[in-house]
Amino acid sequence: MNQAALEVIVSDVRACTQCEQKLPLGANPVLQAHTDARILIAGQAPGIRVHKSGKPFTDQSGDRLRTWMGVSEAEFYDPTKVSILPMGFCYPGTGKSGDLPPLAECAATWRADLLAAMPNISLVLVIGLYAQKWHLKAQQKKNLTETVRSWQDYWPDQLPLPHPSPRNNIWLKKNPWFEQSVIPALQLRVRNLLAAPA
Repeated sequence: MNQAALEVIVSDVRACTQCEQKLPLGANPVLQAHTDARILIAGQAPGIRVHKSGKPFTDQSGDRLRTWMGVSEAEFYDPTKVSILPMGFCYPGTGKSGDLPPLAECAATWRADLLAAMPNISLVLVIGLYAQKWHLKAQQKKNLTETVRSWQDYWPDQLPLPHPSPRNNIWLKKNPWFEQSVIPALQLRVRNLLAAPA
């Protein structure tokens, strides 16, 4: 599939209103996709800041994720380098302990077609439980910590990550091995992929 065909799908996604009635702020699908991208960020769903900006990861989570990856904002927002497909493209609202889960209809409707249109993806950053359930399927471990701890089982094509949200500061303090072992490997892999000729 060429970029023009992918752009048709992306345009259809951006016009999607199938979950409008379930969304507290209405539909505003947020994604970034290109057939040349080597890296895919498979996230959860936009937060309220991203809903308002219409641009993925324009929040503290994005700042931390870019630090983890070792990339500049220009590299991160270059769709020919990085595609960003959350499990739900619209802000789902907030519950008692943070944002609600991504709506399941989104992945069921769009994900397979979008992924099929991006043949050059060499690394998928699988962020959080919902993305890990979809992308890793039966390879998931008993919980997120064990899945991330077993990162080499999925390497070098996929890398399960905790969500980079400030809500996970306690998790990061409890699991220093993550930033000591996983982040250097991630940064080297990202740098090599971005440096590779098209």
